[in-house]
Amino acid sequence: MDNIENIIKKQRAFFMTQKTKNVNYRIEHLKKLSNIIKQRQNEICKALELDLGKSNTESYMTEIGMALEDLRYAINHTKKWSKKEYHIAPLAQFPSTSFRIAEPYGLALIISPWNYPFLLTMQPLVGAISAGNCAIVKPSEYSENTSKVMKEIIEDVFSEEYVAVVLGEKEVAEELLDKKFDYIFFTGSTRVGKIVMESAAKHLTPVTLELGGKSPCIVDKNSNVKLAAKRIVFGKLLNCGQTCVAPDYVFVQKEVKQDFINACKEYIEKFIGENWNENTEYPKMINKRQFERMVELIEKDDLVYGGNFDEKTLKIQPTLLDNKSFNSKAMQEEIFRANSSDNRI
Repeated sequence: MDNIENIIKKQRAFFMTQKTKNVNYRIEHLKKLSNIIKQRQNEICKALELDLGKSNTESYMTEIGMALEDLRYAINHTKKWSKKEYHIAPLAQFPSTSFRIAEPYGLALIISPWNYPFLLTMQPLVGAISAGNCAIVKPSEYSENTSKVMKEIIEDVFSEEYVAVVLGEKEVAEELLDKKFDYIFFTGSTRVGKIVMESAAKHLTPVTLELGGKSPCIVDKNSNVKLAAKRIVFGKLLNCGQTCVAPDYVFVQKEVKQDFINACKEYIEKFIGENWNENTEYPKMINKRQFERMVELIEKDDLVYGGNFDEKTLKIQPTLLDNKSFNSKAMQEEIFRANSSDNRI
């Protein structure tokens, strides 16, 4: 863990040189990052395929393309964000001039998740760099192929004293959280979010927590039921359901319940086909451990559609469960994330 301490010392020393306060310096590195992502797009797609079974189309649509758009926006707006914002001075300070100027925090820690490993690493990193910070990035060990490619990309663009990627298991994340940072950005579960907040509080470090949760949908009798089903099914099938804002459960008015179920079945088969496990563009669960967790949530008594799975491919057939109570397993936590007994970061 001495390496982490050395990186932090290097970055603090580099930040004190005030190079990162130079707006052109920030934009130059944002442009380099954008260019190398475009150059290595095929490698990123391959890594996402290995980790999550994503097709090239889904990888670009849900990760690479969105990261590039964030970079484009930041490149075009960083100068504006960095300008002095003048205000009318209070009468008591006459004849002074008052202005507000955005200052970087300093050294940022970014801990990113495995479900959208590329996007949810690059988005906070773009924000950190455009604001003039140095950063240490800790991507998920679950999405190991994508993490390795991101490390190579970041090392091609930034010196270690500016931005560093630290790979490793939960012990590495715990060691990082024990250090003093000036800002922490964490994306993940509510349970781990509490650990991050507790660690940050010891140093009075400000934190952004982007956490998961249960995302319900409501379909009433006045809805366009087929359109609602189409959109809900699309949102749920994306990334094999491993999305923090995916439709998690649905409240359906009795009068249209059966129509909604029928429409869901129709669109599931339209989107991925009846032979779901033969569709090479249908993603898989991230690993065997998460796969087994999801399988445990399929209670046969409540099964309306699907319920099949393949341990070899780690794919689970889109499944509809009916009459779920709030006490059931599937309703206890965000469906794709680790449950409360999971002690990993």
